Amino acid sequence: MRPKVGIIGNPHLIDGHYPTHAGGTMNSDAVANVSGAMPLLIPADPRYVTVPELLEAFDGFLFTGGRPNVHPEEYGESATEAHGAFDRSRDSITLPLIRALVERGQPLLGICRGFQEVNVALGGTLYPEIRDLPGRMNHRMPPDGTLEEKFALRHKVTFAEGGPFARLFGAPEVMTNTLHGQGIKRPGARIVVDGQAEDGTPEAIYVQDAPGFTLSVQWHPEYNAACDPVSRPLFEAFGEALRDWAAGRRPVGLRSA
Repeated sequence: MRPKVGIIGNPHLIDGHYPTHAGGTMNSDAVANVSGAMPLLIPADPRYVTVPELLEAFDGFLFTGGRPNVHPEEYGESATEAHGAFDRSRDSITLPLIRALVERGQPLLGICRGFQEVNVALGGTLYPEIRDLPGRMNHRMPPDGTLEEKFALRHKVTFAEGGPFARLFGAPEVMTNTLHGQGIKRPGARIVVDGQAEDGTPEAIYVQDAPGFTLSVQWHPEYNAACDPVSRPLFEAFGEALRDWAAGRRPVGLRSA
């Protein structure tokens, strides 16, 4: 049986009225066809699931992007209009879940909001709007265009020499898409910023001395994951860590050393 991956879902209203739990099919496709695992959508809401249950039910987790942002109260700041919408239910599941996964060595992969959740879970903070900072580019998704145009490669990410991302991709820098408004302000305890955009925005992180796979990225590697030369090795490495965990081979993943 394939390893089971819990994909963190987001709330969504169909026709503005009918509440659902939603997850992008790109995430499921990347997990199933590149990581080689079984994707299962998690309703990230404490009314339906608990962290201990999730830890035992899945071999690893994909922390996805999403419209709502992590509430700034989670990192000691007050909410402003610039912070946008929130999902407190998701916060209450993902942040303690990430901390538990890091300590257990259970694989996690963070994408966009998930990348930010990993940082906040370890005590870091976020900027509410990257494009408002001096010298920063606009990292948000283009408002118009086709799906291909929205997810097109738009900027370079440069990695630390000898770090896990440079080793994984076999290159000191890669081209990525960019579809985010917020970004890391202060890295959390043990959070290592291993890759940055040309304007200095953190784009790739891992947890120092974590026993398992903790790679997270600010871009969206789930798009075209099977064919993209950057996305594919990331999801393949995640799949390898998942199979190790499912088989009882621990610790797993990519370390800083």
